[in-house]
Amino acid sequence: MPLRGRTIAVTGASGALGTALLRALHGQGAQLIALSTASEPVALSDGEGQTIPLRGLSWCCGQEQALEACLGEVDILVINHGVNVYGDRSAAAIERSLEVNALSAWRLLELFLRLPERPAGSPCREVWVNTSEAELLPALSPLYEISKRLLGQLLSLRALDRQGENPCRIRRLVLGPFRSALNPYGVMGAGFVAGQVIAQARRGFGLIIVTPNPITLVLVPVQMGLRHLYGRLFSRAAS
Repeated sequence: MPLRGRTIAVTGASGALGTALLRALHGQGAQLIALSTASEPVALSDGEGQTIPLRGLSWCCGQEQALEACLGEVDILVINHGVNVYGDRSAAAIERSLEVNALSAWRLLELFLRLPERPAGSPCREVWVNTSEAELLPALSPLYEISKRLLGQLLSLRALDRQGENPCRIRRLVLGPFRSALNPYGVMGAGFVAGQVIAQARRGFGLIIVTPNPITLVLVPVQMGLRHLYGRLFSRAAS
């Protein structure tokens, strides 16, 4: 899967993984759009100190529709933003976790999938969704786990409707603990994770797993298969 010349937008662009993905994608020759909820614009440099050319846009969760015009230019959307409230279980923390980690990501996914189809012969659009290893295993943050599992369940149901179509490919990113503001104790570096994500995507993987935990490598594909079967049997596509 060539990335050179393709326009790629990354949400959570000011976070550790977001910046690592942007740097790695720049190395592949992609044209970059950094989507961030931070007030400061995203500015990055490569390993040689040269400024990485990118287009930065600020947005707010709940206002995903405002990104429609921008997403119309995008070949690959990486949904990567998230929040971790750790042990907080207040009503405000519940609302924030569900809104940022699950519902905002779901709205962006739906918005991107509804974009008009590309002309014949054009590369199909792709959306990469970071659901995290917390979709399956404990993350020592109950609300983070709940919100990520909700996103994973919604993504599995939505992926059923993409069977037999070719307007947009969905890839799921199941990532283990990496060092970031959300998890300062992660055992992997964000740069390593970003490199592995891109390498697996280029090899054509739809389920991208980056983790030091061998249990995840076994359980996640099994869980995805069972979830696919369950969704097939007990849900139906909109008429």
